[in-house]
Amino acid sequence: MPGTTSTSSSTSQPATAYSGRSVFGQAPSFDLETFSNRDFIVKGFIETLSDSAVPPNRRSAPSNQANAFDPKPLIRTFENALNRMVDISSDLERREDELSAAVRRAEAQHGDNMASVRRKLEQDMRSFENLNASLSGKGPGSVGGVVKTGSKLEELDRQRVRAQDTRFLIQCWLELSEQGELFMLEDIRRQGGGESKVRCAHIARQLMKISQRLDPESWPQTNGASIQVNGVGGGHDPAKKKHQRHNTRELIEKFSETLEKDLLKSFDEFYRRENFDGMNDCAKVLYDFNGGASVIGAFVNQHQFFIDRSQLVTEEVGGDADSWERLADPDAEPPGVEPNLQSLLEEVKIVVQEESAIIKRAFPYGEQVMIKFLQRVFQQSIQQRLEKVLEKANDVSSLAFLRSLQAARSAISTLIDDLKMHGLTESPEPASPQITTVLDQQFDDLFVPYFAGSNYIEREKRNLEELYSSLLFKFTIFHSRRRKAPTTLMKSLAKSGSEMLASARDAYVERLDSSDLTPAQKKMLLRIAGLKDAEDAKAQTEIEVSTEDGVLSTINAKRMLKWLAEAVGRGLELNGGNEAAKDVSVLLQILITNMAEIYLETALDADSDMAASQETATKSEPDLSYVPTLRPAITIMHLLSTFIHTVLLPLAASNISIRKDMTRSTAQTLENLENKVNNVLQHSIDVILNWTSKLLTQQKKIDFRPKDDAAAPNTYMELLQTPTCLSVYSFLCRIHPLFLTSLTFGPNLTSFLTELALGFRNLLFAHFQKWQVNAAGGIMVAKDLSKYTEVLRSWDLGEDFEGGVESLVEIGHLFVVGSEALADGVRGVREKGGMEVGVLRGLLGRREDAGSIGVQRVLWGL
Repeated sequence: MPGTTSTSSSTSQPATAYSGRSVFGQAPSFDLETFSNRDFIVKGFIETLSDSAVPPNRRSAPSNQANAFDPKPLIRTFENALNRMVDISSDLERREDELSAAVRRAEAQHGDNMASVRRKLEQDMRSFENLNASLSGKGPGSVGGVVKTGSKLEELDRQRVRAQDTRFLIQCWLELSEQGELFMLEDIRRQGGGESKVRCAHIARQLMKISQRLDPESWPQTNGASIQVNGVGGGHDPAKKKHQRHNTRELIEKFSETLEKDLLKSFDEFYRRENFDGMNDCAKVLYDFNGGASVIGAFVNQHQFFIDRSQLVTEEVGGDADSWERLADPDAEPPGVEPNLQSLLEEVKIVVQEESAIIKRAFPYGEQVMIKFLQRVFQQSIQQRLEKVLEKANDVSSLAFLRSLQAARSAISTLIDDLKMHGLTESPEPASPQITTVLDQQFDDLFVPYFAGSNYIEREKRNLEELYSSLLFKFTIFHSRRRKAPTTLMKSLAKSGSEMLASARDAYVERLDSSDLTPAQKKMLLRIAGLKDAEDAKAQTEIEVSTEDGVLSTINAKRMLKWLAEAVGRGLELNGGNEAAKDVSVLLQILITNMAEIYLETALDADSDMAASQETATKSEPDLSYVPTLRPAITIMHLLSTFIHTVLLPLAASNISIRKDMTRSTAQTLENLENKVNNVLQHSIDVILNWTSKLLTQQKKIDFRPKDDAAAPNTYMELLQTPTCLSVYSFLCRIHPLFLTSLTFGPNLTSFLTELALGFRNLLFAHFQKWQVNAAGGIMVAKDLSKYTEVLRSWDLGEDFEGGVESLVEIGHLFVVGSEALADGVRGVREKGGMEVGVLRGLLGRREDAGSIGVQRVLWGL
């Protein structure tokens, strides 16, 4: 076909070579890359071919000719494109065939290579198996014989070295025994180096053994006979005596001393250069000489820490004066550890931890060296400084000593725990059992002198007694003057041993003048006692005290408990364990003696004495100024009981017998105090009732039996109560708030007021049985009893007594109602008050119409 021929001829030319004179549109050129492009779209490709099929001159034809469709350009264009795509497909098939052939050749080559590698691996495996069999001596060509030969050669070499050493040792002995010299060893020693010195040390030790056997004359004799060698006395051999001219033992020891000095010098040089391997070699050799004592001593004694700290450890303790004053003040918080001691402990911690690493690397027996170093640190540095600090604290006061001891022990205990956790030579693991035991032992040795026997608890006891006696000094002075004679209380203040003192002032001044009190402690005790100084106390004829000094103070009681609580806590920390119960028992007795007996009982006895003295007051109203002191007394009793049961008794649980004794003593003490409080209250009830009875005696006959004239009854009836009733009412209204503020709300107050009300009611019953009452007077009786009932209703009385209060109103009505209604009134009184028949008969018998038939009928009915 002409079209096909034309297409074939066009493919032999480049796709872009078209004749510029063709009347048809040129087809777009494309190749394999056109279809390989990611942006290739079939629809777009067809549209491009269609657009290129229309010639340019046809595109610009008139619009009336555009509707005539001519398919020939499209046919030719698509035929050309199809032919071109066939050519591209042929090229792709050819290239695919070439690549497939190349792949087959590569696979064949890979197979050949794998076969070759497999054969080579199998050959290597057989070679390895043959070699393994030959080394094991199982196969042909075994090298077992070679190994045996090597072992024999090594054994021969060792024998050769041993023979050379033996030969050298014999030469050294001959040189020593015949010439008295050790030139050969000296040459080795002068060569330097750790190995040479180690060899010299070993040879010297062997020479010492040879000398002991072959030269017994150089060694000490026993019982006048020389040492026997193989059954023959070496000292009796004439030949040996002829040739023996030197003391081999002394020569060897002299050489050993020289060698030891060289080793110590080398050790020191290695230490300064931080050559730990060299230090280790020297330490090994020196260990053979004397167990390492010399090198350990040199390392420890010449340590820079002891040189730098020697002056600081022994210097006098200074410190801030304010810190020492606060340390001796029982009301101030202690400042803690003495600064120089704290600095020493911190430096010890750092130095010991750093040196432990050096010791571990420098000594093959590091634990032994570490033990010696720790012993030196604790026994020299820490112990000396601790003794200085405690000596200074003891000069300040007993309390300062105890507080310093507690702070120092706590700080050193913390140091011990830190060293154990660090591990020292076992770091980073915890310390070994041996190191732990040494640290615990050193810690115990530091404080043994202060806790041996009863030393510690005696110090605590003496300190508390001094503080308590100072705090209660003016209190005891006040009450001793009240008693006008020395008492056992003053004897308790006289700790100098004197049993009979002229006065409390002399007792306290004598205590202050005792030699066992330091000036600082005297100053503190005087400040607590409220005195200026001891000289002023001696210069005054009498120590000035006020009423306030003899009154109980809850503030002082709390101070006493605080001081004792500090002593208890300190005792548990310092001297706990099996002695805790015993120590707590001692402290309890101090507390009972001072707070319960000296403080509370003295004050309550004073209140009781004053209350008893007011029972006979007849001219003026009794003085109840002692009543307000009951409130602090009861508060202090409560504080004392709570403290003992909460703090002290639980600490004695480990010892049943001591706890029983403490419980018994506490119960007896609290019972005595409660009895004294009850005694004061009973005296107070008696005082109040006595004065009330005194006021009731001022009652007049005319009060309840006014005259019958015309003017008097009107004037009398205008009165609300009788003057006696008003005076009694006013007195009772004054004393009620006093006891209300002195006794806390509760059973104690209710019981007291109930008993007082019961006594007052009995007084009223007895009082109204004394007076004859007429009809007009009965009204006044009812008014007075109503007033008395009013004051009793304002009191916090027990429920059982409420009926007794209300019965007073009914009794007043018995004097007002007529005889016809008297029976009902009596019935109401008996129902409410449970009044005794005799009392009721006595009251009804005071009616003016008691002899009437109606009243007598009621009396007969009773």
